[in-house]
Parts: sequence; C-alpha cells; structure tokens
Amino acid sequence: MQIFIIGSAICVLLLVVGRTRPGSLIVALIASVAFGSTSIASLGGLGTPLIYVALEMVLIITILVRRRFPDEFARIFHECPTAWIVLALLVYASGSAVILPRLFAGMTGAFVPVDGLVSEVPLAPVSGNIAQSGYFVLGGFVFFGLTLLLQARSSAPRVKTLPQSPERTSDEYLLLRAIGKGFFFWTWLNAATGALDLAGKLAGGGDLLLPLRTAGYALLTETEHAGFWRITGLHPEASAFGAAALAGLAFSFTYWRATRSGNALILAIVLLSLTLLSTSSTAYAGLTVLVLVAFLAAMRSLLRGRLLHTDATWLGAVLIAVTVILAIVLINDDAFAKVETLLRATILEKSSSASGIERAYWNQRSLDSFFTTSMFGIGLGSSRASSWAIAVLSQLGLIGSVLLGFLMATIAWPPRRREWGDPPLGSERRQVIALHDGVRAAALTLLLAATIGGGAADPGVLFFISLATLCGCRRYLQRCRRPSIGLPSTEPTLSGFIPQGQPT
Repeated sequence: MQIFIIGSAICVLLLVVGRTRPGSLIVALIASVAFGSTSIASLGGLGTPLIYVALEMVLIITILVRRRFPDEFARIFHECPTAWIVLALLVYASGSAVILPRLFAGMTGAFVPVDGLVSEVPLAPVSGNIAQSGYFVLGGFVFFGLTLLLQARSSAPRVKTLPQSPERTSDEYLLLRAIGKGFFFWTWLNAATGALDLAGKLAGGGDLLLPLRTAGYALLTETEHAGFWRITGLHPEASAFGAAALAGLAFSFTYWRATRSGNALILAIVLLSLTLLSTSSTAYAGLTVLVLVAFLAAMRSLLRGRLLHTDATWLGAVLIAVTVILAIVLINDDAFAKVETLLRATILEKSSSASGIERAYWNQRSLDSFFTTSMFGIGLGSSRASSWAIAVLSQLGLIGSVLLGFLMATIAWPPRRREWGDPPLGSERRQVIALHDGVRAAALTLLLAATIGGGAADPGVLFFISLATLCGCRRYLQRCRRPSIGLPSTEPTLSGFIPQGQPT
C-alpha cells in the first residue's frame, strides 16, 4: 500500500475551503468527486481509489461512533421506505459479485482489462468484483449516513428566527444548505479546472493538471479531435469531463431558473461553453436532451399563461444566438467549417468509427450475457459495457435492475407540490425547493450521460448522495407545509421550479 501525498493534501484543502456549520465533511465529500483522476493511495490489485473514497470512509466512521447510532439507524427504516430498497440492492449487488461469476463461470464472455487493454475472456471471478462492490457498498452507506444525519437534525430544536421570516432556521435546514454548498463547490471545481485545462492546451503548456493525476487510469488528456483540443479537466478523459460538466450545467441552470441566482447563471454559462467545446459525443447527445426538456418546460409555462422570467430570458438568448449564427453563415459559408467537421466526427460518424463499432459489440455481448444467465446477470464488476443501463442488466440481472429502477423512480417522480404547502413560500422553503430540483436534475443527467457512454453498473456516489438529499428535502418541506388559506395555487411547472424566482 502506498499513500499519495498530493491526494491527502487535497482532502485537507477541501475540508478547509468547504468549512461550514454543520457539514464541512459533507461539503468536502461532494466537491472531491470533481477530482476524477486523483487517487488517495495505491492498493495493489484493488487499484487506486479516488480521494472521495477516503472522505466516504471518514464520514461513515464518524456516524458509526455516534452514541445513539443503533436507534438512529433503526429510525431510518421507519421514516424512509426508500432505505429498504437501498439495503436490498446493496445485499443483492454484493452477493451477485461473489456468487454469479462462479455460478455461470465459462458460460458467457466478459470484458476485462488485460495488460492495459479491454479484452473478451470467459466469465470468471476478477478483482473488479471486489473493487466495484466496495465502491457500490460505500455509496450505499453514504446514503444511510446522510439520511441518518438529516433525520437526527430534524428532531433537534430550532435554533433561531430569521428576520422578516415566519420560518425558523433548523439544524436540518443548515445541513441541507451545506449539501447545496457542496454541489456548488463540485460544479465550480469542474468549471474552473475545465477552463484551466483548455487554456493550458491552447497556450501550448500541455496538461497543466498532470501532477494531480495520481490514479492508475489510462489517461487520454492530451488528445485532439477534428482539430479541437479535448477538455478533460480533472478527469481521465473527455467523456468523463463532459458528463460532469453536463450534470453541473443541469444543476446550475435549474437552480437559476428557480431563484434567479447570479452565481448559478454565471456557472451555467461557463459550463455550457465548456460542454460545447468538450468534443465529447456523450456531452453533445446529453445536451440535446437537456435543451429539449428545458424547451418543453418553458412551453408548458407559456401554455398555462405563466411564462417564467427566467424562461423568457434564456429563450430570448437562444433566439438571438441563432439569428447571429444564421447571419454569419449567410455572409461566409465557411465560417463554421471546423465546427461542422467536429459535429460530423463526434455525432454523425461516431457509430461507424472503430471505437463506436467496438463499443457496440460490448453492448451486444453484454445483452447476450443477460439472457444466457436466465436474466440473473454475471455479477457486479465482472465485465464492462458501453452503456450504464446495459451494464446494470448484464451484471445485476433483472432483480438488481428492478431495485435500481425503484430508486430512479424515487428521484424522477417527486410528490405533488401541493403536499409542500400553499404559497407564499418563506425564504428557507424556496431555497430547499431550488436545492431539491437542482440536485434532482444533476442526478438524472448523470444517469443520462452514463446510459449514453458509461461502462460500469455502479451509479456512483453522487447518485446516493442525491437520493438522500432529495428524501431529506421532501421530508423537510412536508413538515414545514402550511395549511391552505384559500390562496390561488401557483404550483411549480415541469421539473418543479418555483413560479416566481427571487434572488437567493
């Protein structure tokens, strides 16, 4: 075992920069996910875990040593039915990693790294079964830990009254605010390191972030595509950065749409620019879906006669941008020739490239494995695919896919907003609703990007953090709801945004 000093130093720095009451460790944990190629240590055959793994373990240990931990842990299952599904998924996923590769050994093929290259070999137990199970279980434990902390603080007395507000600040709200700070920290880190990475390459300095890349991954950080530098930020490749930037864009845009926050607007503009320049097929495909969803949300507001100010702003900006682009094309037909070449290479010709054909074969063989094993799967970490959804089917089988489907439904379909009380909303509830919708958008976007180009069945630690955050936000809003006083309903539109945003 070898400890990397740079990884340890970054963990300490994140704890210092993200210092807040009461959740400095939570802020640092969420922000650390942006360091997608920085490892804390080398564990030999188990690989080089990233720095967020160390912070996960610290968080879990601090919760385990709580004096009332047994009672608080039991309370989770009483007040949060989702916890039962998470527990069942963790037991099944970890059990599948041990049992299924041995039960179906040699019956189908698996794609595993051999001498640095992904090769197809007969199904058998591999080190990935242990490593992926460890990541998966730790993510689930983080869900339990955050849920426990939120529930414990929901029963604590309220500590102060905000001026000009009928609501009182509770410890639960302060912890939710710390989680929101963590998501903003994570998003800003992705934006800043992506911009720094691009600037270094354009200036001829190469990969300026190379000293931070201590993980034992194959790095594709100094490559070009169709004449454009590929942006990787702190991630090992452009597609990973594109997925992170896209999720950050969804979070910041959603938060801005709900609150008109200037910080969120600037962040959204920066991340949109980096996403467009990333040269990632995953980012471009995901961005198309996000634009379509945002447009449908705006049209729904318009049809209801309550077009949001933020919707009018971004629709107007898009109209102006399209007009300018068309005018430039009319003046000079070759003005966007390089952009056209890039789009053709990353989207139109991607499926016919050698990489596209190889990844399509991975998906085909993974689906074959799902049916070969009578829909039981080949076990978590046994292989890889080129789509998260297909990886889940092939590795976790029908049972694991159904359990994950329940958790996805929990994120995608929140309770009706009328259950959160009638307007006018206090400042605390407005911010909690904005946090809820921003985190929900980020989680769904991460799953979308992983479905387009992800290779592992593990949805990632941010999935479990988002799940715990959403459950905590919903419980908080339900407890703080006010009785109806006959006011007309202004229920938020699609995606649950606040009808009349106000600055945070």
